[in-house]
Amino acid sequence: MGQPAGMSDPIAPLVTALHGEGRLRLWSLVITAFGDLVQHRGGEISTARLKLLMGRIGVEQGTLRTALSRLGQDGWVSSTRQGRLSLYRLTPEGLEKFGPATTRIYAPPRAGAVDLWRLSVVPQLGGAAQIALTPADGPAPEAALSVVGALESLTPEWRAGLISEAHHAALLALERDLDSLARAPEPDPLGAAAARMLLIHRWRRIVLRYPEYPPEILPQGTPLPDARARVAQAYARLAAPAEAWLDSSADGLPAMPGPSGDVAQRFRSTDGA
Repeated sequence: MGQPAGMSDPIAPLVTALHGEGRLRLWSLVITAFGDLVQHRGGEISTARLKLLMGRIGVEQGTLRTALSRLGQDGWVSSTRQGRLSLYRLTPEGLEKFGPATTRIYAPPRAGAVDLWRLSVVPQLGGAAQIALTPADGPAPEAALSVVGALESLTPEWRAGLISEAHHAALLALERDLDSLARAPEPDPLGAAAARMLLIHRWRRIVLRYPEYPPEILPQGTPLPDARARVAQAYARLAAPAEAWLDSSADGLPAMPGPSGDVAQRFRSTDGA
């Protein structure tokens, strides 16, 4: 079953951080597991394998059953029986909700500095408008007005308003997890799968809640100005042993179907860079 969480456990700091952040929204973590570890492996996972994965991070079986029941009631997952195995997969409705986020989560780090910027006036509810500054070669917000050009000046006050206290705290927590992974020896395959899930779960919540700014405009002292690059580096280290666990038939579990090709492109540009 792999090494239990403890002082000598390479992923113990991540597990401790997870359980130290208030009530665990396990249903959300299960969705992360589907997105990162299941969808590219045929989209289906047995309850037995999911129990091993969640047990590795200190989640009790009864709590997992409750989370799966809630996800089923809310239309996120469906289940079938295959012999003695119960198998879960995302429903079409669940895929529709989660699918579009995948591109944002696994997009590659930016390769170079930003030369041209887009200044956009973005309408907001209530008649107000927000000024957005984004790289000109990146996704364009739906704006009433956009101007593209070089950035000549930016005040510290404007920079300081980019990162909220909650955003700052989330980046700091991610930085602690990444530093812990960088210092730790490589975990066992199950531990690597659990660590990869926890890493993407934290990263997913940051990417989907907060804007992602290039380091050139971040306020001084912002944690992880190179956040995406650091996450990509840690993910690459965990990828192979995590996939080995999905390939494994240890603990009496059948191996999962082979991976689809898209997993190799996570955090990588389309040209493989």
